[in-house]
Amino acid sequence: MPLALLALSIGAFGIGTTEFVIMGLLPEVAGEYGVSIPTAGLLVTGYALGVVLGAPLMTVLGTRISRKRMLMLLMGLFVAGNVLSALAPTFALMLTGRVVASLAHGAFFGIGSVVAAGLVAPERKAGAIAMMFTGLTVANVVGVPLGTFIGQNAGWRATFLVVAGLGVVGLAGIARLVPEQPRPEGVRLRHELAAFRNAQVLLAMAMTVLGFGGVFAAITYITPMMTETAGFADSSVTWLLVLFGLGMVGGNLLGGRFADRRLMPLLYVSLGALAVVLALFTVTAHHKVAAAVTITLIGALGFATVPPLQKRVLDQASAAPTLASAVNIGAFNLGNALAAWLGGIVIAAGFGYTAPNWVGAALAGSALVLAVVSGALERRTAAQGRVVATAAAAAEPDRAAAARH
Repeated sequence: MPLALLALSIGAFGIGTTEFVIMGLLPEVAGEYGVSIPTAGLLVTGYALGVVLGAPLMTVLGTRISRKRMLMLLMGLFVAGNVLSALAPTFALMLTGRVVASLAHGAFFGIGSVVAAGLVAPERKAGAIAMMFTGLTVANVVGVPLGTFIGQNAGWRATFLVVAGLGVVGLAGIARLVPEQPRPEGVRLRHELAAFRNAQVLLAMAMTVLGFGGVFAAITYITPMMTETAGFADSSVTWLLVLFGLGMVGGNLLGGRFADRRLMPLLYVSLGALAVVLALFTVTAHHKVAAAVTITLIGALGFATVPPLQKRVLDQASAAPTLASAVNIGAFNLGNALAAWLGGIVIAAGFGYTAPNWVGAALAGSALVLAVVSGALERRTAAQGRVVATAAAAAEPDRAAAARH
């Protein structure tokens, strides 16, 4: 794999840390600002919605500059948002900082996926994408637990200052290692928008929303769920997040490995298993060992879907993939926002801290249904293509005879 993928992974590491570390710090943030846990959950929802809006907006704004320069500008925006979050005197400004940082997220991963895929041979695209996303998953093994530890011992504001520093390192890495890769000539915004007329692109994005939304329904409220229901100490949340991150790393690498071979079967298995595991989490959340194992499985199964879904969008929108790729990253975060909001609703309604797991199971199950529909549609289209090709081959001798006469 090219060294440039390391630079993309560094940027992904910083972004992954700021996206997920808030879940380990919700009680501290809520306590300082005097808001409830469901209200503090808006920091997750707001970030996710910022990604949804920022992905297409920032991608369109960056169409006139090179992809490398756009990636550098996005990392600069990311740093500014985290500094604002760290210094925010009010909850509203904290939320604003989260949204500013999130505007860089979708376009970074969207443009970065295209850059990563362009650095390797076609049969290794999913592996290259997975390598970039490894930075995001490793953030959950190192960055998020470390950020949680810092936040619980030195204050959550220190965590976001450290995250801003990670953004600076990512910016330097991109400037040093990523080669110039200008936007292809002749591709205009209307060509990028044309990808959204493809039903398979839309189905893949819908699977992204629902599938990864299932993960976030449970993980957004992991701190109160584990401390109040499973009986873990506050300090244990750090290593529980490490387990989640280890699962994400393993799932991401396996997803990248098998997506280049058996993409749709991989989605069927991972989404189906994710729905089952999330449903079981309503029971296992009451037992420490079982809860720890389940958290690991949720991370693995959730991220096993990321490389295949991103590759499917790139394949289906191959003529103009940049905007579609960025919007699909936004779709991951639309699922995050939807799930965090729905999870907060069921908690506020008095169903308990394990209730979001049922929400997650329903979302993942819905994604599986869409995957089956997408696969059936693809098989039908392929069969129709074979029929047309056979008919054309059969008619060729007749056309040749007619030409001779």
